[in-house]
Amino acid sequence: MSGIYSVAIVQHSPKDGQPEENIALGISYMREAKTQGADIVLFPECWITGYWCPVPEEESSLKPADELFESSAEFCDWCASVCTAEQISRFADAARELGIGVVVTGFTAGRRLPQNSAFLIDSSGRTVLKYSKVHTCDFGWERYLESGNEFPVGDVDGVKVGIMICYDREYPESARELMMNGAELVLVPNCCGAMAPRLMELAVRAMENMVCVAMANPPGDDMGRSCAFSPIVWGEDGRAVSNEVVCASESYDGILIARFDMDRIREYRAREDLGKYRKPGAYINLRRQ
Repeated sequence: MSGIYSVAIVQHSPKDGQPEENIALGISYMREAKTQGADIVLFPECWITGYWCPVPEEESSLKPADELFESSAEFCDWCASVCTAEQISRFADAARELGIGVVVTGFTAGRRLPQNSAFLIDSSGRTVLKYSKVHTCDFGWERYLESGNEFPVGDVDGVKVGIMICYDREYPESARELMMNGAELVLVPNCCGAMAPRLMELAVRAMENMVCVAMANPPGDDMGRSCAFSPIVWGEDGRAVSNEVVCASESYDGILIARFDMDRIREYRAREDLGKYRKPGAYINLRRQ
């Protein structure tokens, strides 16, 4: 793929536990994104299922999952209410019909507990990869999710794409693994507040790994701020430039289009040196893990 690659970033809140309504709305967003010339659509975290857990935080800090399985029918129902293959296939069918890629998200079945996952689907409707959130928020109710264990990268219509979900962003290893696995574009389904410092994180992840980054977050007080960053931080005259491509307000509700000039970005990646001259022999703590 050469020329402009456009990412439609959806800033909207799905409804918790209402998959049919979320799916219908998601496909309508795909249709709207296609009319705006997008190549791929990015949804926030847990679009199909909603991002929620029925266990109160004060209770989740006390009870292990084994006890909840025995004492809470609501918790058992939540563990069972994961995305189905049929639900994912409806997004794949829409992608094929429209000729547009999509990253669709939701809770999926793990070995025993759910996973927080994203499916990367290309414009032919092919599921390129499934990614499950590696850095689950184990300080809260996300301790009831099973973590993923890898950062895969796949080819979507000629662009090498990887995914990290929300809290993965807080760990530089996430984006670095994706870069080392060949990613040119990192897509970030998100659902959290305190976005000001997190925008700085994403800008740095793009810079230090020379990858494009786009993040989708639901709107709300101290939330929103869906955004995209280019890896380009040095202008042709050698001076530093802002790498922000787009950024929504907290309250904006709808689609934000981020356009990446892949020819210019690939030329920049070939020319510049960020991330190329690593010295892993000196990374003692990484060797010890």
